[in-house]
Amino acid sequence: MSADTTEPRYWWNWRFCLCAIWVLASMIAASILIWKYEGHDGERSQREAENQRSPVGTLYADEAWRPCLKQLHPAWLLAFRVLAFSLLSALLAIYVVVDGRGVFYYYTQWTFTLVTLYFGLGSLLSVYGCYQYVNKVGGAKVNHTRLDHEQGECIAHTDVGNSNARSMKKCSVSQEEHSDREIAGFWGYLFQIIYQTNAGAVMLTDCVFWLVLFPFLTMKKYDLNFFLVGMHSVNAVFLLVDTFLNQLRFPWFRISYFLLWTSIYVIFQWIVHACVPVWWPYPFLDLSSNHAPLWYLLLAVLHAPCYAIFSFVIKLKHFLLSRWFPQSYQCLK
Repeated sequence: MSADTTEPRYWWNWRFCLCAIWVLASMIAASILIWKYEGHDGERSQREAENQRSPVGTLYADEAWRPCLKQLHPAWLLAFRVLAFSLLSALLAIYVVVDGRGVFYYYTQWTFTLVTLYFGLGSLLSVYGCYQYVNKVGGAKVNHTRLDHEQGECIAHTDVGNSNARSMKKCSVSQEEHSDREIAGFWGYLFQIIYQTNAGAVMLTDCVFWLVLFPFLTMKKYDLNFFLVGMHSVNAVFLLVDTFLNQLRFPWFRISYFLLWTSIYVIFQWIVHACVPVWWPYPFLDLSSNHAPLWYLLLAVLHAPCYAIFSFVIKLKHFLLSRWFPQSYQCLK
């Protein structure tokens, strides 16, 4: 520790004021984005009724549990999420037993816990989705003959030419796709928000560790244990695999939740240090340095490229899978 963080003079200075401005500005900008694009459920429904095109950020209920390939049964995504949740939970539990509850003092463990919760909630949604999928497929088989008969009668009564028949078919398919899809509820949107928060936070923690801290620790001949490496790799691997399997969209405005997540962590650290004279988990958070405002500003700016990296992964997924499986790929960009 370079200074006593419980003393008033540690906080009442220009360095803390500038850092507080960066954090509060990030939170205000994030709140504006959420208010503008998320809105309330009633506002979202009204926008959908007025516009044929779904507003930015709309999530359909089946997007939380349905794989991005039509031929892939939702049970495969369920099995992967259960496996990921089990392994991440076990790793986190062992880490807490070995090093104590103090591990949650770090941003890495906050993010790792959030990724674990993502797969836990995803597993529950996938269980519900598999139940819905089985019932829907069963119902479709029972009514298959009746639907074909009604569809044949409709085409027979409108026999005014091939062009009109094609137009009716396209219209029918379009209406069916929009009318049959249910808008996600609270848990679906919470799942989407956690997913996009994890996307930025995982990229931030892992990139900083492997590109900045790892070379420094290697030069110092620091002994990297299994937990340290696992905390900065396993979560990213599981999240990337889930990304290539699911059909969740990735609207840019939800970087706001990533900003709020980091801001909450920083404020948490400020409150802890104002009450207890403890060491900082990350040296660049120490407010005693004259470079602290620069470090805080740099940290805020880093959110954009970290989020952009995951956005690029999403675009790469769209490009590759739409080329490899053109008839099966069903993600909405």
